[in-house]
Amino acid sequence: MTTLTHRARRTEVGKSSEKKVECEEDTNQDRGPDNEDSGDSKDIRLTLMEEVLLLGLKDKEGYTSFWNDCISSGLRGGILIELAMRGRICLEPPTMRKKRLLDRKVLLKSDSPTGDVLLDETLKHIKATEPTETVQTWIELLTGETWNPFKLQYQLRNVRERIAKNLVEKGILTTEKQNFLLFDMTTHPVTNTTEKQRLVKKLQDSVLERWVNDPQRMDKRTLALLVLAHSSDVLENVFSSLADDKYDVAMNRAKDLVELDPEVEGTKHSATEMIWAVLAAFNKS
Repeated sequence: MTTLTHRARRTEVGKSSEKKVECEEDTNQDRGPDNEDSGDSKDIRLTLMEEVLLLGLKDKEGYTSFWNDCISSGLRGGILIELAMRGRICLEPPTMRKKRLLDRKVLLKSDSPTGDVLLDETLKHIKATEPTETVQTWIELLTGETWNPFKLQYQLRNVRERIAKNLVEKGILTTEKQNFLLFDMTTHPVTNTTEKQRLVKKLQDSVLERWVNDPQRMDKRTLALLVLAHSSDVLENVFSSLADDKYDVAMNRAKDLVELDPEVEGTKHSATEMIWAVLAAFNKS
């Protein structure tokens, strides 16, 4: 769906109860919205979707690039990973006929509310859907990319605006109106630049000072955010402030990370399958 940006681009413009299952993944890593290092304990808690949108927004203008056609599906992928990391959904166990991540269906693990409207809306769709669907199909349905008129009900609408409003409530963005000749557009400039800089530095450090060269040893949410930033085509925004030499190192390491085989990585001990399933879905798109 997207490729890593090169340096040159920096200058460019009822049955529901039966569907609740125990998954093979270790659930102790999926307890809450943040299982990061304790050093982040005083920071504002953001969902993966909020972090992706924050990375994609232009600070002063308050909107994402008009040329970015990847962020919508990237945000939907973030919803699925967030639900999996909170222990609400998982992939069905592998079988002889369904070994590949993209062949395995998304199953309901718990229907308890998360407190986030988008997550709970998606959870309701997954709970009500029979037969179950794969990760790639769910990303398409939630984005509205389906030719089946009976499946349009699963599309999540106004996702960017709803996520932006959450960030406004958390004191990170504000709301303004801008005139673009023929129409007015609601924008959300960044007001809490400290929080965005913290987020950017966390991702920069993950591929520089804190690079471990093994995704299984990385913080799961940081790994998920790197995958989603790549899939949403906002990774350039993360590394653009780096000096040339560090930029090249960071981009090469991120490139190596997202070019790993999801099928291999997803089977390793302590791997969060949903992260790799979402990456596999975007690689196929």
